[in-house]
Amino acid sequence: MLNELKQYYGHLFEEELINEINKVGTYKEVPAGSKLIEIGDYVKSMPLLVSGAIKIMREDADGDELLLYFLERGDTCAMTMTCCMGSHKSEIRAIAEKDTRLIMIPVQKMEEWMAKYQSWRSFVLESYQSRLNEMLETIDTIAFLKMDERLMKYLRDRAKIVQDDCLETTHQEIAYDLHTSRVVISRLLKALEKEGKIKLHRNQIKVVDL
Repeated sequence: MLNELKQYYGHLFEEELINEINKVGTYKEVPAGSKLIEIGDYVKSMPLLVSGAIKIMREDADGDELLLYFLERGDTCAMTMTCCMGSHKSEIRAIAEKDTRLIMIPVQKMEEWMAKYQSWRSFVLESYQSRLNEMLETIDTIAFLKMDERLMKYLRDRAKIVQDDCLETTHQEIAYDLHTSRVVISRLLKALEKEGKIKLHRNQIKVVDL
């Protein structure tokens, strides 16, 4: 774990903090599709991503989901931080988009390091800003883009996250992420295929227009 910390976070954190994370952190491997955090859970630790990707979902009163943003290597989730530091129940669902490796940081260390390490404080504040910008982008996408444009942006973003232009997914899964119906997604995917932007296969979509 120490070598991975130095490789992926050594440019962000001083050596003393890296050693502390190595001492108190817990290494965790999560297969694709697994839930890391469920809505209503009390969050006891904060994730630092070593590899893989996580999608952060919100749920409405009817149980329908909406994708807020993705987390990649080097990221952490600002909403998880808020729950940790305030001892609140989680308001988001976190699902591994691909096989993911994490280092889990105990909640009690987070506030201590905010005062002790300038690099940690900067990392936390920059993470808040990045996640806020991503949520604003999600709001703009919903408010200003047509559904076909939203769908194409989603496919491009997801291909970038998993670093593969062939997405293993279903029409229903996309519908959940975009908070719409499977029928709408299926119709729009067929239209995008006719335009030459994607190629459809069984449970797989190849993104041609990246």
